[in-house]
Amino acid sequence: MDYTVAFQVGLKSNSAVADLVPIGEAARRLGLNTSTLRYYEERGLVRPVTRRHGSRMYGPQEIRRLAFVRAAQRLGMALDDIAVILSGPSARWRDVVRGQVRALDEQIERAGAAREFLGHALRCPSEHPVDECPHLGEVLDRQVTATDG
Repeated sequence: MDYTVAFQVGLKSNSAVADLVPIGEAARRLGLNTSTLRYYEERGLVRPVTRRHGSRMYGPQEIRRLAFVRAAQRLGMALDDIAVILSGPSARWRDVVRGQVRALDEQIERAGAAREFLGHALRCPSEHPVDECPHLGEVLDRQVTATDG
């Protein structure tokens, strides 16, 4: 029987060490390149808990921060805004998030208008909606008139 393994399993500090993953594993879990994680570190978005044999080691909290960065970037957020949110408690991060929500609301509104416009084009019985569809013709003529005035 290996007494060292049985003894070490119960140690609290080993539990924390066991939760650490090297940069390659963290990148794999997040679907990112290790160079991306190093860039995030450069930008101050995340710091490795420690280094082991020269390799950056990340714990659960750092992995969560990295997952947030990845998710926020997929939503179109800039790294500077993400950095504000991750910087800690402040009224500023809420302002950044409110701004993002407003931008999303505007994008949703534009997308709805585009869907309606293109839906009219699809429902138009004519062969060429821009030239022959009365409804789209009116909409387009109003846009030209509005920009002339």
